[in-house]
Amino acid sequence: MVMLVMKIRILTQILCSFFNPHILLATTLVLTILYFYLKSHHIYLIDFSCYQPPNAMRAPISSYMEHTVLLADKFDEPSRDFLFKFFPRSGVGCEASMPMSMHQIPLDGSMANTIAEIETVLFTAVEDLLVKHSINPKSIDILVSNCSVSCPTPSITAMIINKFKFRSNIMSFSLAGMGCSAGLLSISLAKDLLKVHKNSLALVVTMEAITPHGYIGRTKSMLLTNTLFRMGGAAILLSNRKQDKTTAKYELLHLVRTNMGFDDQSYRGIVHEEDEDGTVGINLSPRLLHVAGKGLRTNSARLGPLVLSYPELIRYGWSIICQKICAPLWQREVYMPDLKMAFDHFCIHAGGKGVIDAVADSLSLCEGDVEPSRMALYRFGNTSSSSIWYELCYLEAKGKMKKGDKVWQIAFGSGFKCNSGVWKCISDVDPNVKSAWSDRIHRYPVDIPDKMDH
Repeated sequence: MVMLVMKIRILTQILCSFFNPHILLATTLVLTILYFYLKSHHIYLIDFSCYQPPNAMRAPISSYMEHTVLLADKFDEPSRDFLFKFFPRSGVGCEASMPMSMHQIPLDGSMANTIAEIETVLFTAVEDLLVKHSINPKSIDILVSNCSVSCPTPSITAMIINKFKFRSNIMSFSLAGMGCSAGLLSISLAKDLLKVHKNSLALVVTMEAITPHGYIGRTKSMLLTNTLFRMGGAAILLSNRKQDKTTAKYELLHLVRTNMGFDDQSYRGIVHEEDEDGTVGINLSPRLLHVAGKGLRTNSARLGPLVLSYPELIRYGWSIICQKICAPLWQREVYMPDLKMAFDHFCIHAGGKGVIDAVADSLSLCEGDVEPSRMALYRFGNTSSSSIWYELCYLEAKGKMKKGDKVWQIAFGSGFKCNSGVWKCISDVDPNVKSAWSDRIHRYPVDIPDKMDH
C-alpha cells in the first residue's frame, strides 16, 4: 500500500512539472525550432524551354571562314591561319547559330542589335514556356535573369516585365558579370527566395548576348571565343507550391557553389579586357583547363557527402583516418569516392571540346555520359550559361530521362566558379513533346571527328 502511494505521488509530481508554465514554454519553443529546422523546403522545376534559332541564323564554319577572309582589314594573316586551324577542331557543328547582326559585313555590334538579340532569345523562350503550361504572367512572383557581359539599361528583367506585363510587386533581379556558370547562380538565388516566400512561382532566364562581343584583334587567346560562342538561351519555371509536385518534372536536391576567386590564377582564368591594341575581347587563359579541374575537385569534395551512399562515405572517411595515422610509416593514398555512382546522367557545361574531355577524364566518365554535352556543343555551340539546359533537353528528347533518375549539372564560369546542381526526375517525361531538339533528334548522336570538314 505504501509503495502504491509513493508511485501515485511520483506520477503526480511528474504531471505537475510537465504542466509547469516555464517547462511547457521551453518545450514548445524547442519543438518549434526543431519543426522549422527539420522542415523540408521542396523546390520543383515545373518545366523549362530552350530557344531554337531559325535555320536562317545558322553559321556554318565555311561561312565563318569566308567572313574572316572578307574582314581582311580586321584580321592579319597569322590570326586568320589560327582561326582556320581551330575552327574545324572546336567541336561546334554547322547547325550552330549566330544573331543576324553577326551575319553582316562589316559586323554591327550596336546596342540596338544587342537588345534585339536579347529580346529575340528570351521573349521566345519565355513565351513558349508560359503558353505551354497556360501560365498567367501575373502569377509569376519572382524573376531572375543572368547575362554576363551585356548589361543593358533598363535591365533584362525590366524588358521581360514590360513585354509580358508582370505584376508591379514582382521581385526581379538581374545578374551580370558572373560568366557561364551564372545559370545555376540564378537558380540558387531563386531557390533562396522561394524558401522565404511561400506558395510562389519563380521564372529564371539565362543567356549570353554575343552581338557586341565578336573579337577582331590579333591575340590568339581572345580569338578562341569567336570559334566557340553561339546564340542561345533558356527559361526555367520553379515553384515551391505543393500542388505543383504532381505536374513538375524535377525536384532540386542539392546546389553547391564554389568560388575560386581568392586564387590569382583562377581569377585570371577568363577575363573581359582590352588587348595590347586596345581591342576589347574575352581572354581565355592557357591555364583554363587546369583552373577548371581545380574548381571541379573543390566543388566535388563538398558535393560528395551530400550524394554518396553511406558505404562510400565510410570508405572515404576510413581512408583519411588511415592516412593520418600511417603517414609517418608509409604513404597511403586516400580513397577517392566514385561520384558518378550517385547519378544517372551528366550535363557538363559545353564550354568547348577540351573542357568536356577534361571533366570526363577527371570523373572517369564514358562517352555515353558526355554525349549530351558533346551533342549540345555540336548543334548549338557554347551558349554560355544556358548550355546545361540544352543538354538536359537532349536527354529528354532522346527518351533517356526516367522517373527517379538523378542528373548532375556542372557549370564553369569566370571568377573562377564551379557550380553543381543535382535534380531528381519526379514525373514521366514525354520525349515527343516539342522542344529545341525535337525537329532533328533522330539524327543524333552523330560522330564528331577531331577535324571536321564543313
